[in-house]
Amino acid sequence: MRDFDEASITEAVLARFETTPDPRLRQVMQALVRHLHGFVREVEPSFEEWQAAISFLTQTGQKCDNTRQEFILLSDTLGVSMLVDAINHRLPEGATPTTVLGPFHVAGVAEKPLGSVLAQGVGGERLHVSGQVTSADGTPLAGALLDIWHSDAEGFYDVQRAEGPVPELRAVFRTDAEGGFHFWTITPTAYPVPTDGPVGAMLEATGRHPMRPAHVHFMISAPGHETLVTHVFAEGDEYLDSDAVFGVKDALVVPFAPQPRGVAPDGTVLDAPWRVLRYDFALKKLG
Repeated sequence: MRDFDEASITEAVLARFETTPDPRLRQVMQALVRHLHGFVREVEPSFEEWQAAISFLTQTGQKCDNTRQEFILLSDTLGVSMLVDAINHRLPEGATPTTVLGPFHVAGVAEKPLGSVLAQGVGGERLHVSGQVTSADGTPLAGALLDIWHSDAEGFYDVQRAEGPVPELRAVFRTDAEGGFHFWTITPTAYPVPTDGPVGAMLEATGRHPMRPAHVHFMISAPGHETLVTHVFAEGDEYLDSDAVFGVKDALVVPFAPQPRGVAPDGTVLDAPWRVLRYDFALKKLG
């Protein structure tokens, strides 16, 4: 076949993929062609606009390195990451909602004992975090692994600070016999996603802000259960209804409750006001 035009080109491209050996790959490629061609037909881009689109994607790839994944950021800000997350985590009643992993998780962080202080040498309002990990049916999960990370009081993660200690404001814990956990850190703040690349330019051009509401990341795993990746958000944050990556869910929003200076329940003496975050997590069983 030859002499393709706008009426015939899509079916011709689809036919070229009919012999793809892997049926899933065939399904994906043909769906991509149908939707991409449909998009082009709808917007009817000029050659200049098409070249600008290619340049944008090229710059997105060029911005990626070992500590920065601009394509994930693009996926996040277009809501695609949360859509993929929702499709892959259709949860039973009682299970904690999931959110995106985000670009600042670091694998291989050392495990610390319960009650540890994550914020050694980092300024900010002290925050005590505690809770329990159970199965969705309420059974406590002893020995569940909690991977914790969050930004500092200025909105930066440790990996964004070349001069700072790495890792910081992140740790791995194991729950106790009753599925409980507790640790000290500092209160995170709202922060912008990176805006020094093509995704930042896209947000600015479309009149969108880059802010994420204050939150703490949790990745929790236990034998026989689906790994939970989620955030817990600070109640009252001004960006809860306009999170740049669409990650907020009502069930994940709780008070980071202010406390007066004095003696904390675990005996820690605090000479300044502090906050407390309590959240219980429920994991989906496998199978």
